[in-house]
Amino acid sequence: MTLFLLPLIGIALALSLCLGFVDAAETIQSRPKIEWHYYKVHNTCHDAEVYIRHQVKLFWDKDKSITPKLLRLVSSDCLVNGCDASILLDGPSSEKTASQNSGLGGFVIIDKIKAVLEERCPGVVSCADILHLATRDALKLAGAPAYPVFAGRRDGVTSDARSVDLPSPSISWQEALAYFKSKGLDVLDMSTLLGAHSMGRSRCRYIVDRLYNFKGTGKPDPSMDATFLAEMRKLCPQRKKGEPDPLVYLNPESGSNFNFTETYYKRVLSRKAVLGVDQQLLYGDNQTKEIIEEFAAGFEDLRRSFSLSMSRMGNIKVLTGNQGEIRRNCRRTNNGNPN
Repeated sequence: MTLFLLPLIGIALALSLCLGFVDAAETIQSRPKIEWHYYKVHNTCHDAEVYIRHQVKLFWDKDKSITPKLLRLVSSDCLVNGCDASILLDGPSSEKTASQNSGLGGFVIIDKIKAVLEERCPGVVSCADILHLATRDALKLAGAPAYPVFAGRRDGVTSDARSVDLPSPSISWQEALAYFKSKGLDVLDMSTLLGAHSMGRSRCRYIVDRLYNFKGTGKPDPSMDATFLAEMRKLCPQRKKGEPDPLVYLNPESGSNFNFTETYYKRVLSRKAVLGVDQQLLYGDNQTKEIIEEFAAGFEDLRRSFSLSMSRMGNIKVLTGNQGEIRRNCRRTNNGNPN
């Protein structure tokens, strides 16, 4: 059975049969008034998803890194003030300027898609929906499931760097779980969504503490495999102020191919996770360990869980009806202000 054809409740039930960690009834949040194939159902922009899919493919053929870029962008949006595309707004103190959002990419892709849709269906398709639909299509190209994206979101009109509360990559398991729970997500969502780190890259500055001075001990993180530690020290040598800060792949198994696979979880089990928060999944509790063991052993279980968790995250504080607006330009509100 194709996951893309399953309604959200069907995905939850299928997941509950494969994974015994959560009750299916508890995996469904109250869904806002957003719908599957929203623009086709309401006949406001019948081929909106076709246009988006086409543009994503054009970009992906030239640069496969757009998948982790868009995935990080949609996560940074939803996990802060909700899925309102506030991360896209320009401005000297907007969310995208926050230190936690350093290195964000994918804005040009959204700009291009928005320009195409404004030409064909002016004032109809929100930037928030574009972000979610484009991310879904990019993930499918990278090997992730083609999960259903419910649309009909409207765009927020404010963006404030002070509201950004994204945690450090060195956060503990307990702190990470508390953060996800504060967003209405659970331990299965956290374990699944961190699987986004199966693709993409990180600056060495986010992991040097694990390599040289873990928790101020002057020693490396004892949870790291010794061979992997040596490899990472070569890629991320201790540096002085002003020296380059190299990029490293979050999952060397995926590397420049930017594939979505279960290898991330296999690396966590082997104590070869790049980020501290990822390695903490192995030491959280028995439930978390069972989840990553299940995902490492079977890609289909990961695909099903990822579909559900992305849908759940995409429901966080959605604006609908008369809330917000449909921006004409994703970088600024309709009154002309960037923020």
